[in-house]
Amino acid sequence: MTVVYHLTAAGHDAVFAKNDQAAFPLEYRRLLGLISSGGHIDVLRGRLRRFPDEMIDDWLKELVDLQMIEARPAGELDDFTFTGRRVPRMAPLPDEDTKVLARAAVVAGATLLRSGSFIAGERVANLPHSKKGPEQTLILLVEDDPDQVALAQLRLKLAGYRVRTVERAKHLSRTLREERRPDLVLLDVMLPDGNGFDLLAKLRASPEFATLPVVMLTAKTELGDIHRGLALGADGYITKPYSKTQLAEVMGRILKQPPATQ
Repeated sequence: MTVVYHLTAAGHDAVFAKNDQAAFPLEYRRLLGLISSGGHIDVLRGRLRRFPDEMIDDWLKELVDLQMIEARPAGELDDFTFTGRRVPRMAPLPDEDTKVLARAAVVAGATLLRSGSFIAGERVANLPHSKKGPEQTLILLVEDDPDQVALAQLRLKLAGYRVRTVERAKHLSRTLREERRPDLVLLDVMLPDGNGFDLLAKLRASPEFATLPVVMLTAKTELGDIHRGLALGADGYITKPYSKTQLAEVMGRILKQPPATQ
C-alpha cells in the first residue's frame, strides 16, 4: 500500500520548536522537515535518494513508533501538469546537510570545468540497475534551441538510445501524462515558458516522477546554479558543448546499464 506520512503534534513541535535541537538525531530532523512540506513515500525517497530505500523505511518506522508521524493511505494522484502550478516549497535543510551540499556543489563545479560532466554519486548509488540496453532506453530531451535539439538527437541515436523531444514546459506535461514514461530526462536549464530548475522541483515533488533520473543540460557553470540543481535532486550535469562519448558515458553510468546489444 502506498502511504503519505503526516506530522503528529509531537512531530510538529520537534520541527517548529525554537529550542535547541542538537540532541535530536539528524536522520529524524531531516525526515520530519521533509514531511512537513509533503510526506508521500515516493517523494521522500526521491528527496533522499542518497540513502537506500530500506534505510529510509526503517527511519520512518522508528518515527511512527516514537509517535512523531503517522501513515495514511495515499489518495489518487492529481493530473500532472507543469503549467499553472506554483513551484513547490522545499523544507529548509538541517545545518549539517547545508554544509554537505555546499561542499558537493564546489566539487561538482570543479569537475564540470575540468571534464564537462558531473554525476551525483551518492544519489546514483541508490538508483536501480536498468535491465534495458541503450536500444530499449527512452531519453526524453527537453530543449528548445533547434540546433541543440538536432545535435542532441543525433548524438543520442549514435549512442544507441531512443529519443523523444519536447520544446516547452506545457508540452512536457502532456508527454509525461500521455506517452511512455521515459527512462531518463535530459533537461535544459533555460526554456521559453519555464525554468529548468523549477521543472526539476516540480518533478521531484510529484510522486509519479520523484525518482525519475534527471540530468541537467546547461551552458551555465556558475556555482549558484550547480548548488540549486543538486539541492533540487539533479542526478547529473552536462555542460554545452559536449560529445556523443560524453553523453553516452553519463547516461550509462546513471542508468547502470548492461552493454549495448550487438
